Amino acid sequence: MRHEIIKRVILDLRQVIKNAEIIDRDYHFEERANYILVGVRRSGKSIMLYKKARDLISSGVDWNQICYVNFEDDRLMEFTNRDFDDIIESAHEFTDKKIYYFFDEIQNIDGWERFARRLADHKEQVYITGSNAKMLSSEMEERLGGRYISMMIMPFSFSEALDYKHIPHDADALLTTSQAGQIRGAADEYLHSGGLPESLDYKIKRDYIQSVYDKVLLGDIVSRNRLKNPDAMRLLMKKTAETVMHEVSFNKLAGAVKSTGLRFSTDAAIVYAGYAEDAYLIFRLTNYVAKFSEKESTPRFYFIDNGFLSLFLIDKNSALLENAVADRLLRLYGKKFYYFKSRTKGIDIDFYIPEENLAVQVAYSLDENSYDREIESLIKFSESAEGDMKYLVVTYEDERKIETNGITIDVIPLYKFLMSRSL
Repeated sequence: MRHEIIKRVILDLRQVIKNAEIIDRDYHFEERANYILVGVRRSGKSIMLYKKARDLISSGVDWNQICYVNFEDDRLMEFTNRDFDDIIESAHEFTDKKIYYFFDEIQNIDGWERFARRLADHKEQVYITGSNAKMLSSEMEERLGGRYISMMIMPFSFSEALDYKHIPHDADALLTTSQAGQIRGAADEYLHSGGLPESLDYKIKRDYIQSVYDKVLLGDIVSRNRLKNPDAMRLLMKKTAETVMHEVSFNKLAGAVKSTGLRFSTDAAIVYAGYAEDAYLIFRLTNYVAKFSEKESTPRFYFIDNGFLSLFLIDKNSALLENAVADRLLRLYGKKFYYFKSRTKGIDIDFYIPEENLAVQVAYSLDENSYDREIESLIKFSESAEGDMKYLVVTYEDERKIETNGITIDVIPLYKFLMSRSL
């Protein structure tokens, strides 16, 4: 590929990096490590690389040492893995000093991992982003030989959204009537619109969120996997959204799609759901106490951001609340949490985090209709639980402490739960 094109791409990205609005996020980079950042589109991966580049400049690195390439740039449409060396050569035309490489959406180029491994072997500093979970797969880890640290980047957490909006949210702010009101209002907006960073700049967020969703669906799922039945993929995501809060079998999902007149099998539902997970659109939880076959066949699905889920739901605040809690737990514990359902013991716990000895229920409000159901499940769970367990109920706005049957249950509102750094 012509060096002139590559150099123009690098120079243009430098200007973008210089002008970008950046806030600190809850992620930490080791100084000399190479990184692969993955996550759903528009979650802020690129901005994090912009910040890393600007931090390097602040430390004394020259702009000519920054080689940033976005592989979704239309000028690189003909780029293949045979052209990677042209990037190195073009970068060294700017300087004879050490180069810091930043590669955005590199998964678009087949064979990228061999190039990434070679750079690491040559002791180059490299930062990579991608929008596909396969970049974190065990197979990819083996190909890269432990030369990169992988990090999943999610859309803004609630605290990050508050920072972006310059809304104070420290202990003093929570005690101030006007600021506490701002925080509660922001929590309601976050519940219904999620935390895609650029969406926070829009008064009407739905159109922007829809455009990102369409790009993920059509680009990262349908096009990349060459799906022959995109309508079935759309319907599967709609039906999946309707199951949030409940376990669902792939057979049932396939049946829901087939009921619309489309040809769709259970095997196809399994494969298509996997593609949506690879694109970081959804994630699944399994039943902690189920047999292996049931764990795999009847998961509960959640969306990686409430903004995406809200595209499908009308007046279903309970589902949005549970999804927001699931997203927060994913940030805190990765995939080391589950739901816990035992039909024989009458236990149905929304979220169970074994390493924290924590059981979490979600209820929009603890009124007379929900109190017995939610609390009774926690009581039954406690009767067979080992060790010192913590019990938590997350609501929209209720807050209190319940002492019953020898256990203490903390009831906290969503906004406080979302701001917690640990539970």
